[in-house]
Amino acid sequence: MEIKRPLLLISNDDGYQAKGINCLIEMLKDIADIIVCAPDDARSGYSCAFSAGIPLRLNLHHKEDGVEVWSCNGTPVDCVKMALVELCPRRPDMVIGGINHGDNASVNTHYSGTMGVTIEGCLKYIPSVAFSLCNQHADADFEPLRPYVRQITQRILAEGLPKGVCLNVNFPLVEAYKGVKVCRMAYGTWYNETVKCHHPRGYDYWWMVGHYRNDEPEAEDTDNWALSHGYIAITPTRIDVTAYEAMDKIKGWNL
Repeated sequence: MEIKRPLLLISNDDGYQAKGINCLIEMLKDIADIIVCAPDDARSGYSCAFSAGIPLRLNLHHKEDGVEVWSCNGTPVDCVKMALVELCPRRPDMVIGGINHGDNASVNTHYSGTMGVTIEGCLKYIPSVAFSLCNQHADADFEPLRPYVRQITQRILAEGLPKGVCLNVNFPLVEAYKGVKVCRMAYGTWYNETVKCHHPRGYDYWWMVGHYRNDEPEAEDTDNWALSHGYIAITPTRIDVTAYEAMDKIKGWNL
């Protein structure tokens, strides 16, 4: 009886051509079969958005040696939804987002298309993880991540994850990692998020930009602290956003 290798579904928000996702494929293709379905271009900041009322298309770019690479003209979440229905011959053993060019720590979790991939997998009760590197350059060096990406993936394949929990893994940009910290999401704020410009034809327009501020820089149990001190940050992330600690207070309103 033939033993099937694990099946990984991989996507991202940087596009199927990005170095990060292609390095991820190289890191994992010897331990699992891989189906990639990623956006046909950059879709950063799309979070969990999906396309309603927009025709979606799939294009096959590569198929050999247990790896299929497809692109989709939709969002990262569209890619996962499409792949699960149209491309995967069986239920994937894992969904992986990344490797992202740039961190997805703190409140960036809520904006990230990479985390959108991971949350979508988690919503389907598939063990899911996102990998991100604190380097936005197109030619970033992802090789130092290899042993950690492989170990985390193999551990999840062997043991799974709790229901409703996915992992958000961020790597600092340092010469050598000090270690790994399992930590919570930091509270932070984006500010000065728009820049106003005036077009020669007479109208105003704006660019979305902004600066990030860590609102608790001394808190040593956060992902921001870990990354700024040279540690790999692993943040277990729930898809259940219920504020259980507030329920009794709200019940006390006697509405």
